[in-house]
Amino acid sequence: MIPVSGFEGRKVAVFGLGASGIATANALAAGGAQPVGWDDSEAARSAARAAGIGLSNLATADWSAFAALILAPGVPLTHPAPHRVVRLAEAAAVPVIGDVELFSRERLRRAPRAPLVAVTGTNGKSTTVALIAHILETSGRDGALGGNFGPAVLSLPPPSPSRTHVLECSSYQIELAPSLAPTVGALLNISPDHIDRHGTFERYVEIKSRLPKAAEHAIVCVDDPRSALIADHVEQAGEEVTRVSVRNPLADGFWLHGETIMHAEAAASEVVADVGGIVSLRGPHNRANAAVATAVALRLGIRPEAVSAGLKSFPGLQHRMEEVGRIGRTILVNDSKATNADAAARALASFNHIYWIVGGRPKSDGIAALDSLFPRVAKAFLIGEAADEFARTMEGRVAYERSGTLEKAFAAAVAAAIEDPAAEPVVLLSPAAASFDQFRNFGERGDRFRQLAAEHGAVMKASP
Repeated sequence: MIPVSGFEGRKVAVFGLGASGIATANALAAGGAQPVGWDDSEAARSAARAAGIGLSNLATADWSAFAALILAPGVPLTHPAPHRVVRLAEAAAVPVIGDVELFSRERLRRAPRAPLVAVTGTNGKSTTVALIAHILETSGRDGALGGNFGPAVLSLPPPSPSRTHVLECSSYQIELAPSLAPTVGALLNISPDHIDRHGTFERYVEIKSRLPKAAEHAIVCVDDPRSALIADHVEQAGEEVTRVSVRNPLADGFWLHGETIMHAEAAASEVVADVGGIVSLRGPHNRANAAVATAVALRLGIRPEAVSAGLKSFPGLQHRMEEVGRIGRTILVNDSKATNADAAARALASFNHIYWIVGGRPKSDGIAALDSLFPRVAKAFLIGEAADEFARTMEGRVAYERSGTLEKAFAAAVAAAIEDPAAEPVVLLSPAAASFDQFRNFGERGDRFRQLAAEHGAVMKASP
């Protein structure tokens, strides 16, 4: 735990009592503050009460008594409308911040030179931070992984000059963390997402750009136009930036030559690592993640040979391009974390002869943008609320059937795949939609896929 000492003797409101909210309340109390928690969910309040956190309905509280409101990242700050506790805090001139802001302030107070890596982007964040943390661990460094992926940031060990914190930062967290200033700040990519929470795509881009702009050294994958423009802005401001590309050679930065990560300086390139044959880093998107992780690790002073060894031993993540087993020649891939079209595109681009399980609660962008990848799909199996919408998009382009549930889709997809004469047909769960119509979250959806694989006699792989 990281005790938060900046509010000693004062009351602090904590709204949203999931894992990060409970960790925040405990960290505030450990630092001498008086946290007052609340959540709209009775189940969350019960869990917090069992954890010893004091509760009070913040909708009827005296806001003049509070020094700050610590808002869970899942609670609307501005769009589609500010949550009522946000409006109450703002009316009382109470600052509204998040747990990453508390971490940032505590780092500045305790150990301002403690190394901090923060990673953001629309897709690939979790794989990249897990890969960076894995490289740190295998090279003998003390690392602490958390934030939007893994443990809540305030439950991690405290900042120290000998410990590198590696944080995944969502746009929600960045928006609530004005003091976030990482040693190395990486931006992976930007594509439309979370417009319902930020109002416009332009606003979403601006929030994402804050992280690399605030970093001592920015690392930016420049393969989309908005990220490339952000890299230019960082450089024009006189700050250090390293560019990464998997599409084009670079005269200065990290780029991919086939499956080899190259490092270019003054137009001269040298080989850093080879990611060919690493199953956990399959596909062009994972090569981008690996290139960014490599750039970060080298910036932290890790030797190239240690970086290469870490890449090769990386086990991958559950629910993200996770090969869970095989039935004969058929590979079973759990990509449940792909909750939008851009994320699903990365999986579709990595395979051929795909029997695609797709659907759930649709997002605003649908799957029309995946049209160029449809030829890779042998057949699609549609599930959830998105079935009719996705069927209209696929009509005349992809063979499909409406399966309704994951269970029916899995059985039908496996039956079709084992009849395919291809060397390695793939049953791919990459929903391009949220899970909330049939599951509590994408993790539960992916776990069910794994269970179905076991029930159908797949030769299973161990969980990473």
